[in-house]
Amino acid sequence: MSHTLTVQWTIEPQTAPRPWLACSRCGGQRPFVCSGKARLNANGRRLDAWLIYRCAVCEDTWNRPIFERRTVTSVAPDALAALQSNDPAWIRQVAFDIEGLRQCTDRIEDLADSNVERRVLSGTVDSARLEIVVVAHHASSLRVDRLLSVELALSRARLTKLETAGRITLLPESRKALQRPIRDGSRIVLDLTAEDDRAEIAQRARGGP
Repeated sequence: MSHTLTVQWTIEPQTAPRPWLACSRCGGQRPFVCSGKARLNANGRRLDAWLIYRCAVCEDTWNRPIFERRTVTSVAPDALAALQSNDPAWIRQVAFDIEGLRQCTDRIEDLADSNVERRVLSGTVDSARLEIVVVAHHASSLRVDRLLSVELALSRARLTKLETAGRITLLPESRKALQRPIRDGSRIVLDLTAEDDRAEIAQRARGGP
């Protein structure tokens, strides 16, 4: 019997990053929310494309450039088709491109609300060691301690105590593991040997009744 319960958690953020911009209608800096709509414009033989955002307060609009003055042949066919049809999956991918968004503003509000899909890879709830394999297709500010606290129903104080005792490890190894944002491919290992409720923790880790 395996002494380690290994589960895969796929983290899916629910809210795209919100840039803070000067809103002409509000007269100050405000967060702007992706509308889920794109705009494609032809100017002669050149194309311009934008992702449309709205002020979270007054709904004034801001057009985030996707590309400008591009020839039709220089735009990938799948991207062009997605822009023409307002494909939700393609637009979501662009909306979560934080690096691209940083070219437009210095302040970005990255909300940490996420859904977690669980899959058991090996082991049982009787295992004394829990290993969580993180799959995160989009960058997120969600910290390891918040993820574990919410999904395993463990207090931050208890998680800190486990970390101090060397019973929580983030792989690749990192100092102050609990304060790190989650990253695709990372592994969170918990030694539950001394925990009386380890079966309950393991059950919450794998999901289900």
